[in-house]
Amino acid sequence: MTSSAFHRTIMLPAAVCEQTAHHLEQAVQKAIDGAAAPWQAFRRADDDHAFPVSVVEQAAGCLLVLAAESAQSLRPSALRALITVALHLRDAAEAVRRPVLSTAW
Repeated sequence: MTSSAFHRTIMLPAAVCEQTAHHLEQAVQKAIDGAAAPWQAFRRADDDHAFPVSVVEQAAGCLLVLAAESAQSLRPSALRALITVALHLRDAAEAVRRPVLSTAW
């Protein structure tokens, strides 16, 4: 996973993109607010799998809401997989937003 602070995009692994699109589709079906836009973005992912940071953050938030709303009905392994994808997205977005520390010697 790489990112570019200049363009404010995040490149994600293909597997993460596919899992995110799948989970976001479930979020759209459950009418979770704000899920439609990132779902469309992940569905239409180019081969480079680059997304604006804001889309990744929105997707992470929607997946965490989906996890909270589905916690009682999902198998533990499915819930864990959903949360893992959401946290992966959140961590990727946070990594881009962190200021770069430089050391001057």
